[in-house]
Amino acid sequence: MSAKPFLYVVVCAAGVASEVGVLIRAAQAGGWEVGVVATPQALGFIDAADVESRTGYPIRSAWRAPGEPRPLPAPDAIAVAPATFNTVNKWAAGISDTLALGILCEAHGLGVPIAALPYLNAAQAAHPAYRQSLDRLRDMGVLIGTEPFRWAEALELLSPSRQGASPERGRAS
Repeated sequence: MSAKPFLYVVVCAAGVASEVGVLIRAAQAGGWEVGVVATPQALGFIDAADVESRTGYPIRSAWRAPGEPRPLPAPDAIAVAPATFNTVNKWAAGISDTLALGILCEAHGLGVPIAALPYLNAAQAAHPAYRQSLDRLRDMGVLIGTEPFRWAEALELLSPSRQGASPERGRAS
């Protein structure tokens, strides 16, 4: 088992998802071990072989069967990037209909630090449910990125100086 802190990168279906390797490389350079959890729709946007080669872990997208071993260690932090309109609104409402959303909903109860980098168009951002969802996520302690979308902002938001603790503080249960 690695002594490095473990970062889950939750990837949603948006055009920039194909560039998730930028965040993976930056996190690894910053001392994180990384595993990727993709929404089912995001699988069509990313190069699974490249991501798995970079991380050394399979991409998770579906629940495991009872009795199957956990393919990823517990997260020390989570970066949701890109965070789509759909994911932001379902997550804030407590909807857990995909593995990615299930992990995000549980992470709040486990106290796992989370940074989300929204990526959506102006028409979606103008919807009142989206603003309410962002407010709810902030109230839950989720760190929300700003525009324009920058992969590095996820790590900046999760940095020890922002969290008040070292990323080595210990794994979530």
